[in-house]
Amino acid sequence: MQQFNMEQKEKYKETELGLLPESWKVVKVSSICKTQAGGTPSTFKEEYWNGDIPWINSGALKNVIIKTPSKFITKLGLDNSNTKLWPKNTVVIALTGATTGKVGLLNFNCSANQSVVGILPNEKFDSFCLFYNLVYSRERILGFCSGAAQPHINKGIVDDFITLIPPITEQKKISYILSTIQEAKEKTENVINSLKELKKSIMKHLFIYGPVSLEKAEKVKLKETEIGMVSEGWNIIPLKEITYFKNGINFKAEQKGDKGILTIDVLNMYGPEISVHLHKLYRVNKEIKKDYLLQDNDILFVRSSLKREGVGWTTLFKKINEPVTYCGFLIRARLNNEDFDAEYLTNYLRTNIARSNLVSSSGKVAITNINQGMLGNIKVPKPNKNIQLQISSILSIMDLKIRAEENKKRTLEELFKSMLHNLMTAKIRVNNLEI
Repeated sequence: MQQFNMEQKEKYKETELGLLPESWKVVKVSSICKTQAGGTPSTFKEEYWNGDIPWINSGALKNVIIKTPSKFITKLGLDNSNTKLWPKNTVVIALTGATTGKVGLLNFNCSANQSVVGILPNEKFDSFCLFYNLVYSRERILGFCSGAAQPHINKGIVDDFITLIPPITEQKKISYILSTIQEAKEKTENVINSLKELKKSIMKHLFIYGPVSLEKAEKVKLKETEIGMVSEGWNIIPLKEITYFKNGINFKAEQKGDKGILTIDVLNMYGPEISVHLHKLYRVNKEIKKDYLLQDNDILFVRSSLKREGVGWTTLFKKINEPVTYCGFLIRARLNNEDFDAEYLTNYLRTNIARSNLVSSSGKVAITNINQGMLGNIKVPKPNKNIQLQISSILSIMDLKIRAEENKKRTLEELFKSMLHNLMTAKIRVNNLEI
């Protein structure tokens, strides 16, 4: 049973969408909105494309405000297709493909392809509120899909879709709250992207000059090496001289499950942090030899990847309170040289130049592979241990900043989901909120 604020004196009524305030209406989209299907001009005529009229396809609809068009068409292209030029703040919904039922809100005048329907509300419906309402309603929309391999809906389903209408003043307050949260999330995403780009720039500087300021970097003497310019006092060492490698375990499908030893898989390797993601590990019910058990600061490489850019991706293992092994799609490198810091080495192996060397040395058949011999020939810079530790510390601080922002983003995402649900079901009322 739904719980409501007892201070609210307004009565509630049963509707097709559940218990709602009496002042809220439940209607078909077509009764409050004009809907128009998009269209695509002929792709065989160059004069239809690369004009100055924004145009989107259904893949651009990801339940966000659309700020960038997919393509541009010309006035001739617009006139020779079924698409319309919709005004800013039109709500658009995808009819087919992976984004079926997802929506967008246009931030500019725009046209669209035939897999998109534009929804233009009348003065009784706030576009932002309709947008958030349809974001919340996607699962219900998908219930009208036909087609298994390629799910789709049609304009008639959009027209007949049942939606709710709070009073216009309450709609605007709902929109304000949800937009504020969404904007904060987008700003946080921009901060994360900026920090990641800054980290790349800092890494490039550190692995050439060391942990010195930009001013002092001008005084650092450099030398040309097979891995590019590095500080004159650094040596270049192949991995095979400082590590020994071992491929992971192989096992049968029936041995994989919730019993046995925790096992790191390829999917645990691609997190943003330097360490392996140890959540959602599966277990392998098989006797494991001691040499297959991971130790603190072991370095793991992706041996086989469906995507070429995924091969050789490097991650550091930090021990936990129970034994952990790793699957046969990974290769472990264990340092045999105390002159190297494992965190420093992992960071270097994630730089663009190291990644380029790793990927270019990989083989390509049905999938991309790398072997111990290829890894062993990868060369790394060797400053003294103190410099390595300073570099690791600087990059660790950057990782902490990025992690803090990503935690903030996750919090905002959860807040948005919670507020979206509570506002669209009237569990939280904002009709008396002063904005």
